[in-house]
Amino acid sequence: MKLKVIACIGFFLVVLIISCQSDQEIEFKRYYSAGSLTYQIHCQNCHGVNGEGLNNLIPPLTDSVFLKTNKTVVACFIKFGLKEKITISGKSFNEKMPPNDLPPIEIANVLTYVTNSFGNKLGTINEQQVESYLSKCK
Repeated sequence: MKLKVIACIGFFLVVLIISCQSDQEIEFKRYYSAGSLTYQIHCQNCHGVNGEGLNNLIPPLTDSVFLKTNKTVVACFIKFGLKEKITISGKSFNEKMPPNDLPPIEIANVLTYVTNSFGNKLGTINEQQVESYLSKCK
């Protein structure tokens, strides 16, 4: 009987904690978890499980400064690919990145995941931001 009471109290505490999350926290978790799956399917094979990249061929996704200052172009890279040389953390990468014709919501998901993983902490990037970023692609 005592075990059932403790289990019920524990269950209600978990429900209470979950229900206390703000809308922003819930939105972040939704984008982040969906982005994790999108990353595994579309990005992980080249950029690695931990975003480490591949030697001098594929750039790492661990440079928070680059990601923060280049969110717009990173969205463009995801959507339309990358054909020119890029420099990240002082290293040049010349390998082409193929386009991933993902919809803006999936790009927002994967950007939220990448910019909050591998040592990065940049917050939620939502679908509307990505649509704005993509409208600026050259």
